[in-house]
Order: sequence, then structure tokens, then C-alpha cells
Amino acid sequence: MSLKFRLFCANVSLLLLSLLNFQPAQAQYNFTELDQKIESVKKELGGAFVVQIYHNGQVVYTRSEGGFTPKTQAQVASCSKWLTAALILVLADEGKLSLNDPVSKYLPIYSKYSKGYITIRQCLSHLTGIESEPIRLATILKRGRYNSLEEEVADFATSKEIVSNPGLEFRYSNIGLNIAGRIAEIVSRKGFEQVMQEKLLRPLQMRNTSFSSLNAVNPSGGAVSTPNDYMNFLSMLLNKGVFNGKRILSESAVALMHTPQTTGPMIKYAPRAAEGYNYGMGEWIQETDEKGNATVVSCPGLFGTWPLLDLCRGYASIVFVKSLLNEEKRAVYLDLKKTIDRQIVANCK
Repeated sequence: MSLKFRLFCANVSLLLLSLLNFQPAQAQYNFTELDQKIESVKKELGGAFVVQIYHNGQVVYTRSEGGFTPKTQAQVASCSKWLTAALILVLADEGKLSLNDPVSKYLPIYSKYSKGYITIRQCLSHLTGIESEPIRLATILKRGRYNSLEEEVADFATSKEIVSNPGLEFRYSNIGLNIAGRIAEIVSRKGFEQVMQEKLLRPLQMRNTSFSSLNAVNPSGGAVSTPNDYMNFLSMLLNKGVFNGKRILSESAVALMHTPQTTGPMIKYAPRAAEGYNYGMGEWIQETDEKGNATVVSCPGLFGTWPLLDLCRGYASIVFVKSLLNEEKRAVYLDLKKTIDRQIVANCK
């Protein structure tokens, strides 16, 4: 065999190996069952949706329907809470606030109305003890009467009663995260949208995500985002606070988000889609191991989008839709997760 022919064979082999490295990510998985499952529940998903899965440093699955694409913008409702909680933890990492600070340190009006002992930590976990009403479309529409987040948060102090001591009872609402969002404005001396962009969204390259509003900005439910953008956020959490080689959140802050802050008896109100779950900081603890450590966390929104991290299997997923979340849809989402789980092996010990 001539030297020239051997060199030719070696070059061809290298080319074939390089082509193997550039195979689509989906080729490493068999998502046929997932495709079939999604096809069978398209009606329940509202007809227009995106399903994405991130694993081993890349998006390994995308399914788009009904005009939605990974770049489609839509309101994500309570999925906003996860972003806001992360922002507060960024500010805590920077030393601009402490989670154990009473809100009255920044909002003196809360001391005047017997709410001075509520902490920022309790705000991130719906443990303020302030009376609240379930989050519905009507609740969102009522916010139109506020001209600013400052005005809304002051109204919480003056017009809402304390129904339990802070830290004892969980009531899911927009109150705690919006108080925390107002504190972010105070310590940063900037509007919520600006500080969110500077500290979280731009570093995560979430260029099509914002909280901008004609009325009062809503840290608890006012975000508009895309599947691609929100997946950047999820990948950062999955990578323990690092995105594209840059640290966004400390590893301890990410771990704190995943630490349950509630127990079952503390839950006095939770939306039906999250019944049976405990709560961390800005996120639901969907599953735990035998020691009570979070293994699956999520943050479903009223308009149906359901972002999720499986910490044992090391993947992030998002079902991005624009149709109201209900109990039936929860069952669909959980069934989709089971299908994904059959393709990605758990590595928790």
C-alpha cells in the first residue's frame, strides 16, 4: 500500500470522526415516544406550543407547533417569580441586602402596620403571613389601578391584614415577591426593569425577556419571555449558577433556592396545579429524595408555561404555551416528564 493511499485513508477516517461529532443532539436520544405523546395531547396544550429539553450542555430536543417557535415571545405569568427570586439572590451575593433583613429596614411603613418583622427570605417563599387572594385573571386585572410598584407595595402594608405570624403559614400570591422586587429597586436606586436587565437578563443573554409595563411593573407575574431565553436561565441554575463560563449566582444561592422552606402542614393555599408540593425560593419543590432534598423543581405559570429542572437526571425542560393552566394540564405535563425520564437516566446516589 503506497504512502499516498495510507495518508488518504487517514484523512478520510478523521473526516468521518469529525462528522460523527457534529451529529444532531437528538441522534443520541430516542425521543420517538415523546413525539408520539406530544402528538396525542396537542389539544390539551392549546395547539400552539414549544417543548424543549436541555441536557449535557445543549438543547437536545425541540418540538414547535401552531406558529410558536423557540423565539416566540409570550407572557409567562408566575414563571416570573423564579426570575425575581434569582435577582434578589444576586443582590444578596453582592452584599446589597441580606435575606434575613426585615422588610421594614427598607420599607418603614411596614412597621406602622404590624408587618415590620417580615423578612426578605419569607417574601421569597410566600411566608409573609399577609392575607391574599388566589391568583386568577381577575387578580391580574386589578393591578391596573396601581401606577407603580412602590404604590402597590405600600398598599399591601396599609390595606391588608396579617393573618398569621411571618414564617408559619404559606399562601401563594404576588405579595411577597413584589415586596422583594420593590426592595430591589430601593437598594439599587433603579427601577425594577432596569436592575433586572442589568443583573440577570443581559448576563444570561435573555434579549427577548422583559418586565416592562404601562402600569406598575409586576415582579411576580409580569415577564414576557421566549423558550430560548428561559432555557438560558434554567441552564444557569442547572450548572449551579454558571452561564457560558461566567458566574451569575453563587453555588450556595442556587442551593438555597432548591432548599424547601415549607412543610405540608404550613401550606394554607396553593394553586391546584401545584398541590402536594413544598416551596423553596421562587420555585416549587416537585420531588425530593428520601432525605428531603429537592430532586425536581419547577415554576408553572397561570398561562400554562411550565419550566422544570430534574436535578438527578441533569436536565432542564420547558413546555411553553399560552393557555390557562389547570389540573388536567398538570397531569399532561407530568406524563410528558415521565416520558422524558425514560430517555435520561438518573445519576443521584
